[in-house]
Amino acid sequence: MRVNELMSRDVEFVVATDTVQEAASLMGEIDVGALPVGTPERPEGVITSRDLVFRVCARGLDPAQTLVREVMSSSVHACREDDDVSAALDLMAAFHVRRLFVKSDEGVVVGWVTLSDLARRLLVDSELVQRGLDDLTRSTS
Repeated sequence: MRVNELMSRDVEFVVATDTVQEAASLMGEIDVGALPVGTPERPEGVITSRDLVFRVCARGLDPAQTLVREVMSSSVHACREDDDVSAALDLMAAFHVRRLFVKSDEGVVVGWVTLSDLARRLLVDSELVQRGLDDLTRSTS
């Protein structure tokens, strides 16, 4: 299975000079737990709900005054659209991240793939899981 079969293509970016409050509002509007920072041509990092909790709230910072660049994770890890899912999982494990940018052959971000995307798809495609769910369904009917 290839990354392009399960990645999210609709990715909203924030810029590093946005406030944390603006980023948090956008996360709420589109119901996501993280946003890429920068542009598809020049990704600069990621800001997550975890960043908001530990790097803003826990420190007592003002979200209306704190800029995304002050609390974002600036590491950018990426895979390619045509990479095998196992390669994406290996990258996530190697860098201890839950999300990867997905880049085209030209190096432009065309989406991203999350650990949740991978887990959901692998579970749905797992014959063992499907048999277990069928057995559960039959035994409770």
